[in-house]
Amino acid sequence: MMPIEAQQDDQQLLIAFRDEATREKAFTLLIKKYQERLYWHIRRMVTEHEDTNDILQNVFIKVWKNLLIFREESNLYTWLYRIATNETLTWIDQQKKRTAFSLSDHESALADKLVAQKGFDPNKLEWRLQQAIQALPDKQRIVFNLRYYDEMPYEEMAKVLDTSVGALKASYHHAVKKVEAFIKND
Repeated sequence: MMPIEAQQDDQQLLIAFRDEATREKAFTLLIKKYQERLYWHIRRMVTEHEDTNDILQNVFIKVWKNLLIFREESNLYTWLYRIATNETLTWIDQQKKRTAFSLSDHESALADKLVAQKGFDPNKLEWRLQQAIQALPDKQRIVFNLRYYDEMPYEEMAKVLDTSVGALKASYHHAVKKVEAFIKND
């Protein structure tokens, strides 16, 4: 068997995780392999680094607790994204409840966090794009981010978000139209 450090294949990571002798090493490799992708997936939804790190930590705690019972009905990558998405949506819902914000207040708060970031320049297209994305409803923002940034196929997204490909295509279409309108009109 290859040394565990050299293993990057998900199947090998799962096999190594199931062995108590190599479990921690396998989990460390899994984190190294996926933490950046998951970080940016979460960060695009919540905008703040500290919040992203908190959510990501919760994601990996859930992964640790549930990886032994992972049934491999989907790719490991899909399963991780689903956990990250659900943890992020739960966090967003908790934030809304804690602050008793309306939906538009929540979206406005996300936009305010973006504007407060170092280097923010509302005249630069990339910042205007981020403002437009933050103005989207949560579900559309997730679909837009998965498709636009992660280039995730609709079939994979359907597994992550537990919805139909048709619904995702419609959601992405509406999100793109809203982003285009924001950039043109703002």
